[in-house]
Amino acid sequence: MTKVIQPGEKSVLIEALKQGEVVSFPTETVYGVAVKFNDRAALDKLMEAKNRDYSKAVTLMLSHREDIGKYAEIDDRVEKVAEAFMPGKITLVLKRKDSVDPAMTNNLPTIGIRIPDSPFVLDLIDKAGPLLVTSANISGGCNTTNEQEVLAQLDGRIALVVAGETHNTTASTVVNMSDGQLKILREGEISLRDIEEVLSK
Repeated sequence: MTKVIQPGEKSVLIEALKQGEVVSFPTETVYGVAVKFNDRAALDKLMEAKNRDYSKAVTLMLSHREDIGKYAEIDDRVEKVAEAFMPGKITLVLKRKDSVDPAMTNNLPTIGIRIPDSPFVLDLIDKAGPLLVTSANISGGCNTTNEQEVLAQLDGRIALVVAGETHNTTASTVVNMSDGQLKILREGEISLRDIEEVLSK
């Protein structure tokens, strides 16, 4: 059975992550499920909990823009987009650095990176370290906006869920910039036109 904790119990959440558990919490978009980055066993548990296909990678959440270059190849265009929209509701798919364990991207040559505009999640990342995060649902299921909706899909499959509510049912925009091109893989509130305007300046 999944334990429900309060936002003030962040130390419990951090300890669970460090122990390799799968946890869920609200972001500024929808609820996410997360494990610590660089923990292969924890990533396997997350994939199993969601019934997620291994052909799909899981987004890396960071708390600072300057950390993006530790995990992905970046150029001036990437830096422009990151500066304009991060923290925020955007995920950048970039070329994975060779130093990153391929298992962390399910052997894909790219890595999705997001910096959330959520003080709670940013503080969590600062204290627990980078996280692999995806939407808190069974793959193909509806996005979740409170702990009850998370439990309806994932109860018993994850260790903890933080009580709360998000006021947004739209996930982040996902844009592929890994090959010098600009391709929207999933459109959220940030549109292709918004990104093109930033790059045209």
